[in-house]
Amino acid sequence: MSAAALEEYCGSVFWNDSYLQSEDPDLPVCVEQTVLVWIPLGFIWLCAPWHLLSLCRRKKVTKHLSKLYICKQLVVSLLFLTAIAGLAVTLGEDYGPNSTSPQTGKNPGVFYANPVLYAVTWILLLLCQEGVRQRDGAVDSATLFIFWMLLVLCDIFPFQTLLREALKQGSVSDLPRFCLFYISFGLELLAFCLFAVADVPPDAKARVKKNPELGAPFLSRITFNWINSMMLKGYRRPLVQEDMWDLNDEDSTATINQHFQHIMQSELAAARIRYQKELKKKKAKDEAFPSSISNGLEKGVSQDVLMMEEKGKEDDKKVKKSKKNKEEENYPNSWLVSTVFKTFKGVLLESAFFKLLQDLLAFVSPQLLKLMISFTKDKSRHTWEGYLYAVLLFVVAVLQSIFLQQYFQRCFVLGMKVRTAITAAVYKKALVVSNDARKESTVGETVNLMSADAQRFNDVTNFIHLLWSCPLQIIISIVFLWMELGPSVLAGLAVMVLLAPINGLLATKARTIQIENMKFKDQRLKIMNEILNGIKILKFYAWEPSFQTQVEDIRNDELKVMKKFAYLSSVSTFIFSCAPALVSLASFAVFVVVSPDNVLTPEKAFTSISLFNILRFPLSMLPMLIAAMVQTTVSRKRLEKFLSGDDLNTDIIRHDPSFKSAVSVQNCSLAWEKGEEPLLKNLSLDINPGHLVAVVGSVGSGKSSLISALLGEMHCTKGFINIKGSLAYVPQQAWIQNATLKDNILFGSPNEEKRFQGVLDACALTPDLELLPGAELTEIGEKGINLSGGQKQRVSLARAAYSEADIYLLDDPLSAVDSHVGKHLFDKVIGPCGILKNKTRILVTHGVSFLPHVDEIIVLVNGVVSEIGSYNSLRASRGAFSEFLETYAKEQNNQSSSEPDGCQDTEDVELFPETEDTQPDSPLEDTVSATLKRENSIRRSQRTGSVRLRKNTSVKNSEDSVEAKKGQRLIEKETMETGQVKFSIFLQYMRAMGWGYTALVFLIYFTQNIAFIGQNLWLSDWTNDAVEYLNKTYPDSKRDTRVGVFGALGIAQGIFVFLGTLLLANASVAASRVLHSRLLNNMLRVPMVFFDTTPIGRVVNRFAKDIFTIDEAIPQSLRSWILCLLGVLGTLFVICLATPFFAVVLLPLALIYYFVQRFYIATSRQLRRLDSVSRSPIYSHFGETVSGLSVIRAYNHQDRFLKHNEITIDENLKSVYPWIVSNRWLAIRLEFVGNLVVFFAALFAVISRDSLDSGLVGLSISYALNVTQTLNWLVRMTSELETNIVAVERVSEYSQIENEAKWIANTRPPRTWPEAGRIQFDNFKVRYRDGLDLVLHGITCEINSTEKIGIVGRTGAGKSSLTNCLFRIIEAAEGRILIDDIDISTIGLHDLRNNITIIPQDPVLFFGTLRMNLDPFDRVSDEDIWRVLELSHLKDFVSGLKDRLQHEVAEGGENLSVGQRQLLCLARALLRKSRILILDEATAAVDLETDNLIQNTIRKEFSHCTVLTIAHRLHSIMDSSRVMVLDAGKIVEFDSPSNLLIKNGHFFSMAKEAGITQDTSTYF
Repeated sequence: MSAAALEEYCGSVFWNDSYLQSEDPDLPVCVEQTVLVWIPLGFIWLCAPWHLLSLCRRKKVTKHLSKLYICKQLVVSLLFLTAIAGLAVTLGEDYGPNSTSPQTGKNPGVFYANPVLYAVTWILLLLCQEGVRQRDGAVDSATLFIFWMLLVLCDIFPFQTLLREALKQGSVSDLPRFCLFYISFGLELLAFCLFAVADVPPDAKARVKKNPELGAPFLSRITFNWINSMMLKGYRRPLVQEDMWDLNDEDSTATINQHFQHIMQSELAAARIRYQKELKKKKAKDEAFPSSISNGLEKGVSQDVLMMEEKGKEDDKKVKKSKKNKEEENYPNSWLVSTVFKTFKGVLLESAFFKLLQDLLAFVSPQLLKLMISFTKDKSRHTWEGYLYAVLLFVVAVLQSIFLQQYFQRCFVLGMKVRTAITAAVYKKALVVSNDARKESTVGETVNLMSADAQRFNDVTNFIHLLWSCPLQIIISIVFLWMELGPSVLAGLAVMVLLAPINGLLATKARTIQIENMKFKDQRLKIMNEILNGIKILKFYAWEPSFQTQVEDIRNDELKVMKKFAYLSSVSTFIFSCAPALVSLASFAVFVVVSPDNVLTPEKAFTSISLFNILRFPLSMLPMLIAAMVQTTVSRKRLEKFLSGDDLNTDIIRHDPSFKSAVSVQNCSLAWEKGEEPLLKNLSLDINPGHLVAVVGSVGSGKSSLISALLGEMHCTKGFINIKGSLAYVPQQAWIQNATLKDNILFGSPNEEKRFQGVLDACALTPDLELLPGAELTEIGEKGINLSGGQKQRVSLARAAYSEADIYLLDDPLSAVDSHVGKHLFDKVIGPCGILKNKTRILVTHGVSFLPHVDEIIVLVNGVVSEIGSYNSLRASRGAFSEFLETYAKEQNNQSSSEPDGCQDTEDVELFPETEDTQPDSPLEDTVSATLKRENSIRRSQRTGSVRLRKNTSVKNSEDSVEAKKGQRLIEKETMETGQVKFSIFLQYMRAMGWGYTALVFLIYFTQNIAFIGQNLWLSDWTNDAVEYLNKTYPDSKRDTRVGVFGALGIAQGIFVFLGTLLLANASVAASRVLHSRLLNNMLRVPMVFFDTTPIGRVVNRFAKDIFTIDEAIPQSLRSWILCLLGVLGTLFVICLATPFFAVVLLPLALIYYFVQRFYIATSRQLRRLDSVSRSPIYSHFGETVSGLSVIRAYNHQDRFLKHNEITIDENLKSVYPWIVSNRWLAIRLEFVGNLVVFFAALFAVISRDSLDSGLVGLSISYALNVTQTLNWLVRMTSELETNIVAVERVSEYSQIENEAKWIANTRPPRTWPEAGRIQFDNFKVRYRDGLDLVLHGITCEINSTEKIGIVGRTGAGKSSLTNCLFRIIEAAEGRILIDDIDISTIGLHDLRNNITIIPQDPVLFFGTLRMNLDPFDRVSDEDIWRVLELSHLKDFVSGLKDRLQHEVAEGGENLSVGQRQLLCLARALLRKSRILILDEATAAVDLETDNLIQNTIRKEFSHCTVLTIAHRLHSIMDSSRVMVLDAGKIVEFDSPSNLLIKNGHFFSMAKEAGITQDTSTYF
């Protein structure tokens, strides 16, 4: 529409420049009536269709009419009436009775058009408002709010025009319209306020209480005000998990996972098809050009075999290239990224839109700055222009902040969702993955996929938009710079471009160093983990120094690499800090040198500098982003490989109900992996329903494999297996969940109290419950660490018995329990009179005594069924079975003699929980800590210590008793620091760095900042030359001075930063060294009690996470913090220098800043802690699931575990999401403070423009524009530094724990001590910890040289405590122990422990060579080692190994069987040649053959020693010289076994239970 047409439409002038040429400008009335009306109305007309759509939806729900809704509709209706009134006024004037004559002319068109437009709009608004109400979950509308805001803003202009007009004339010319305008303006303001409030329907109020975001109005959503209540709560007191709000539905794991899985399935299917095609192509190619690899393919060997061959060849240093290709192509690839994109494309596009807006706005500020500088230069311009620019600068900055925070919010939530999707997908896959695929990655590696790789994806998606945003920013910056400086900008650009590859080069170098560093870290942690797991063994054998040096050596290598890395990063910091100075130097120097006409004016200089500042970010981010992408590619490949692995083939097992037999195996050959030699060959079995079948055979004959085959865990190469009915499975090593005892037994089945009690009684668990602090609601730690081995096995059996399945697969469940308990379990559960008597049971067993009572026996030899039949028929046939029996006939006799009939009732035997305590015993109330087997950390989510009562139970009394009893609490709750970090911790870290270093670093950084300010002041002075030499020629000498000084100051900055960073690097490496060695040194000297009450995970965490933080995070955040702090101070100093007025505003701004920051840090720190506390359950639940996979699959409980996993991840997200929002909350408030700094800097520049030169204005505003980011970083860094410095606190806490006695004391025993091996206890009393009761009550006895003593007693009698006292693992409370007349408490611990030897109950081996495990100090010759290996029956085995003595033992000795580990421990004892040997019933975990070998060797080789044996099976001590019977910490009997059997005492009753009588003992 042309201006003329508009003027006719309005009836007044549309535009005239003179309107703006005055001191008090105003807009023409015509503009106000047209443009300013059309802007808001156009906006609402565009948005209306979306609102009207929800009105057209079919589903009409009658929704509640709120008061607020009625008020809104009322206001809009009133506005509609004003519009009608306006139209009526016009019509009345033109056509009414008082209308003027036609000559004077009618009202212009605008007076008709506008009221009609408004009236239609108000009707539209009424409908839109109803549309919002009908929409589900909507509490307000962003578009409607923006419409009202635009409307009010646009109406402000006519508002002041009308007022000024009236005041000027002294009267109102057009009263009706004047009144109508102000009435409608008042109503618009009211509507604006009403629309800013959320309208929460009553049915949603409860939901909004649990998740305030659902009820947050638009204004609160963009400023993140809705999280205020949490910030306030977090400031007042530390937040806990219960304070966390519910998740939005779209952020919950179930929703994300469902969506992701759906898309992943189709993407993966497509990738599989692509992969098959590639394979075909490759095959065709290979057939055309046969090569070494193709041979396998020609023979038609399956791909997996090829992989196996490939692996073999890799070991032989195969050509690297083909290895690389092989790795890339053996699974369907490149589908994960597209899956992620398709799943989350909505959020991606939204965030891209916000990023684009923010990027474009970023370039408006430099242009406004340019206008501002030219305004201050030209003193003749009107003042209002300056104020306009100041306001515009502020508005642009605020908009930029809002868009940026919305973008970040979406990106971080997206990252969180991606991590969740991947974590859930990995978990789901782990439940169904086949054994081949499972073997390829250990539990640790799979957990890593969940933690590290998913986190990588999370980090990359946070910044994914920079891939297009960085280039866009670079292009726009260059265009604007070209407009300022012309071609000379290319010089600056060239410098930037040259610096990028240098940075890239440094980054790749840094990555190789990092990888090396991680390698050392892994090694160190592996050893630490082993040290802590086997700490008791190290103490027994006095091996700590050997392991300490191992760790220290690795740590030194690690620190060397760290130093290298630190130097490298200081070079890149140098380049990074020099970059801005060099770039501006190059550009300005070239600009002024190129032509004498080019003069550097303030507009050019400072606009260019702000543009260069914008450029710095994308240029520095791009290389980092690319490096992150490369790392993510590695993660992507690992995830794709795992997620596209084969699933377990569920078709191996058929479930055909028409078969007669319960289990039918038809001519089956089974292997663990595809293409392997079958382990079980030509199996054929038929097991009838309700039968009890035993499977026997020697170690390694395939008994457990048979059970696995029936579970469908093996590959069937031929034949088939049919199973009729549901399965229950008891594995050889009990799998216990970290849950209550009851949950472990119910295992997801509904709770039936009667059945539950029946199972408890049958499984002999009732007596154990009395000992556990919370009875069946006691929380069991990870891997069941607060249960003994036998208790775990019984819980595992109870779980099976409770499940009421049809078929029971029992893999040797009776080996871990005492003989009398084993007998009870057989009678009451498994045997012909047990609760499972009508079920089909397949029992793998070593216990010969049970065989007469089974229906059928299957004998396995080397994976083949050699015989099947009943006990008697097999004995008669004299085959493999009878040989098996012959060996153990004695054992058989004395066992069966006490069992005359099949169903003997064992009620009269008082069932004690068994004696297999893996820890020193202690008074009964401390039984839990006695049986504690520290393995891995117990979660401390509970409030009451180790007994977590589930929230819905009401077991009040047991809770009280928990509080009442001392020492009941096994694991103290980990102290989680709350509140502000103490200043002393910072001092402690600085002390570790060295005071000299610290002071120097601060000084150098300070000097660098001075150089930076100096350079900019010099620049501002230089630009003022433009005024001085306005029409004169600019002297060359002056030009050269200007450029020279400018450059020198820039280089100086770089050099200072470089020096500072170097010094800081050296200082922090020194600190790392000091803190770690203190920690390690102390941990090895801490008494055993500490490890009994502290989960290992907690200690490992100190060595892993906290040391990592001290090594890497703290130095970085410290450096950034110093630089940020100085940057902010420098900026404020420059602004105050330019406009001293600014100092007035400084104080209130600083106060706002301080409070926002304190609020944020308190909450954020706590949310961070909650995040890490709630994250570990995800990984521990996952680790638990993977280790119990076969059990979960056997019971078919995959879905339940998936559900549990989703809940666990959601609990974690509940603290991650508020943390993300709290960062946005902080950022938007800080940016607001920063924007105010910009506003006031500009405002004061306008006010005092007469006294200012334009160079300083440019300097102060361009500085202010940069302050927002720095302020934001400063708070981030302060918070990060506070969070990280906690690591120093945690490490120093463990460096100050009280130590045990000295290793070497001043009084040392003679070298040959102990010669005789005489032991005397003299009124010896001991307690575990202060405050607990005595465990041994005044033991007095004498043990002569070379005596063989057996020690027996019920659980908790004090057997293990006795041995622990000999080694001084626990110190005497009173009395003393003499060995060869030397009081052991007077000599050093190592002198004592090196001279007595123990063969412990659990065979602990360490990662390293076999030789290291036998002799870690290299004190003996190889001949000696071979000699002891021969004595311990391991010589054949070791000489058969490839590396013989250098054979690598896996972590915890995993690659040796339990029997072999036990024999190695025997070899250790033989090597030490000490005169006193203590045997902690080392044979509990071994089969009978190994047991016999060990017993014979001990009898022969240790005949000249004093031997103390703690017996769990009485048979092993019947040949002792004397037997000591302990009860409740006192010796009740001490005599030879034969004498004790005659007395009707404690020993007699124990012997009777074990089936040993006077006459049977003569066997021994």
